[in-house]
Order: sequence, then C-alpha cells, then structure tokens
Amino acid sequence: MNHFTYTMSPIGRILLTSDGTALTGLYTNAEQRPPRLGAEWIEDATAEPLRDAVRQLAEYFSGSRRDFDLLLDLQGTQFQLRVWRLLIQIPYGETCSYGDLARRLDNPGASRAVGLANGRNPISIVVPCHRVIGADGSLTGYGGGPERKRWLLAHEGLHGFARSGAA
Repeated sequence: MNHFTYTMSPIGRILLTSDGTALTGLYTNAEQRPPRLGAEWIEDATAEPLRDAVRQLAEYFSGSRRDFDLLLDLQGTQFQLRVWRLLIQIPYGETCSYGDLARRLDNPGASRAVGLANGRNPISIVVPCHRVIGADGSLTGYGGGPERKRWLLAHEGLHGFARSGAA
C-alpha cells in the first residue's frame, strides 16, 4: 500500500510519499511531477517512514540536522540513479556544478544529461539536487523553483544566497 502525507515548511507545503517501507517521494510543488494520489494511496502521517521523514525535515529546517538517515527507494534509469547517488554525496553547505557531476561520472560531455537527471530527482532536499548550480554560480534549473533553491542554499549557510520569503 502506498502512503502519503503533507508537512509544512519554511519553503511551503511538502508532499511525502512512501511504499510503506521506504521514502519514495518528496515534492515541494506540482512542477516536480508528484504521483497521482488515487484510491491506492492512503493519507497517514504515522506510517513509516513518513513519520521519520517529517521529523528529520523539521530538524533540517530548524538547523539541528545536516544529514538525513532515511531508507530511500529511488526509481529511475541507471544513469539517473548514478546521478542521484552523487547528489547524496554533496555535503551540507557545499555546491557543485552539473559539469563537476558529469566529470565524476567519467563523462565530461554529459552536463545536460546530468541536469535532466537532476530535474527528475523524486526525493528533493533529502537527495540534495538544490546543491547543484551552474558553472558560473547561477541558480539554474530546480524543480522546486529558484526561490526555494535560493532559500535552501542560504539556509545551509552558503554566502551569496540571500533567503527570501517562504515560497
């Protein structure tokens, strides 16, 4: 059975989804292509791992958590999974470029493909796609929108990114 819940955050309402065992989605807005929540979905904030995800997100937003400890079920192509595993390795408070990730994949010409995979990340924030920026330092491509990306980077203490109001 699939479970979901919503939680509020400084960047707006967040939809969390789970297959009952692992976190399968974290969506900050409709542009991130959340699943259609039909009859096979049950709203239940107490379901595992949704309860843990809500708690860890609250800790992250309060500044007391830098790393997430959640079981994730990432569904995607082999290339997407490789990119998403690299995203998880980007430390809190640091950024890298799409080109940096492409080089780490031993495919320096794959910056655009890395960007596409980054944009398809189904578990944003926990899989920190917001930490990927343009080679020139610009806030390029974020499914949650540039204001949320700016807020998250500023929250993590990155200079040059001023926190704006909530989304």
